[in-house]
Amino acid sequence: METLYIEASSIECSEDRREISGKIVPLGTGEVGQTNLGAYTFESGSIEIEDPSKIKLFSQHDMKKPIGRMTTSEIKDDGIYATFKLSRSTAGTDALVMASEGLVSGLSIGAEIISSKPSRDGHTVVTAAKLKEVSLVTEPAFKSAQVLEIAAEEASAEAVEEPLPTESETVVEDTTVEATPVEAAAVEAARPTVQAMVYTTPRIEVTKRNYLENTLKANLFGDEDSRQWLRAADNDQTTGAGFIPTPQSTQLLNFLSNADRPVIDSITRGTMPEFGKTFELPKITEVPIVDQIDENAAVTESQLEASYITVTKKSFKGRAITTLELLTNSTPAFLDELLTQMEFAYAKDTEQYVTGVLGNDGALNATAQANSADGLLKYISSAAAAVYSASLGFARNIVVTPAQWANIMSYNDNGRPIYIAANPQNAGGALSPLSVRGSVAGLDLRVSRYITSAAPVGTGDYSMLVVNPDAYTWYEGARQQLRTNINSDGTVDILLFGQGAVATKLGAGANWFNFT
Repeated sequence: METLYIEASSIECSEDRREISGKIVPLGTGEVGQTNLGAYTFESGSIEIEDPSKIKLFSQHDMKKPIGRMTTSEIKDDGIYATFKLSRSTAGTDALVMASEGLVSGLSIGAEIISSKPSRDGHTVVTAAKLKEVSLVTEPAFKSAQVLEIAAEEASAEAVEEPLPTESETVVEDTTVEATPVEAAAVEAARPTVQAMVYTTPRIEVTKRNYLENTLKANLFGDEDSRQWLRAADNDQTTGAGFIPTPQSTQLLNFLSNADRPVIDSITRGTMPEFGKTFELPKITEVPIVDQIDENAAVTESQLEASYITVTKKSFKGRAITTLELLTNSTPAFLDELLTQMEFAYAKDTEQYVTGVLGNDGALNATAQANSADGLLKYISSAAAAVYSASLGFARNIVVTPAQWANIMSYNDNGRPIYIAANPQNAGGALSPLSVRGSVAGLDLRVSRYITSAAPVGTGDYSMLVVNPDAYTWYEGARQQLRTNINSDGTVDILLFGQGAVATKLGAGANWFNFT
């Protein structure tokens, strides 16, 4: 598990109750906050508060500086709001004074991440977490969070007059890179820092004419300004003196990977147990029997029996190798993109693994069908009935290959498209070439590039899957576990590690297309 520190709130202070109140984190709004590991947002209901009275209020995430305790919390449509009673200590009084004067204007949460997922936009979406602490901070990372109310006892506030913090009291973060494995577990955002002076080379216009002119002045006339210009120009080039490099856009093109996981999104999700390489799920194997019994006749004996499904955790790892020179000379966008691409690779590998499990454990439809509009409806009808008969649950999702997606979009009724029209006349569903999500014959449709098929074009056996999401569950631990190590040759290893597990509760809850 990892702890995430992120400034997320506005605060309110009440002057007669010695309290600070505010929104500690936005939930379900899509608002993104920046941390030193990238951008994060929180889903609705993703943060659990076990006991509000045990949540302490700290100053600037310093565990040695407690200043209060949470008294109440409330979950609203746009986030979690909480009220904190401040200590009567000097630190608590200082916090009230600084908050009332607007010198500190945010609340910051410290949360233990249980599960998360990457978004298509590149930021990380937290789906489950536990609140560990809250801190009063200088600036919130979420721009919508501002000061709301401050409450302090008037007599105490008037009696205390403390000098403002000096620069020497400001927290300075240690950014030293050590040559030992370090787990990037804590994420902090918007903490006050003192930055060193930045020295840059002068911005100059390097053209062939300018380069020749300054070379002549430096060599023939000993012009010192021209010598300095040449040093800056030579330091700025990548090959030879006077070379004008081709300008490069900051836009990065990537047509190989993304964060889509359509099969995983089509089954249920669970939280990975923290300990053990395996865990068990109880499953009923026999239920009591009730019969019509005549008077004085013997009653049939029966009982409730259960067995256990053993679920094995699987590890998913990715290793990226870079160099100290590249890290030193790159912009922060390089690390952002590196982490994003590792997340994409993780999403691809886990999706392929889950797809393989459903391919092995699911059932092939008993009746072969053609790739046609009529064959599609017959397959979905047969698969839905087979899934219900096996699981007493309803199939709600269908996942198809890109080739089958193309087939379905082409199906028409006397030239009128059945599925890709905005409002199809015969209401068969809604599908669009601009989205890999849609609906077909009452099922939610997703398109997966990772479903393999016997046919070369992806339209044969196992090219479509109808599934009851309750028949399979994907358990996933926190995958933001990073390990770094600096080697003796100056290369840097970055390892992303996560664990996941698939529980096949009922194999026949997944029904695959059988091509005629």
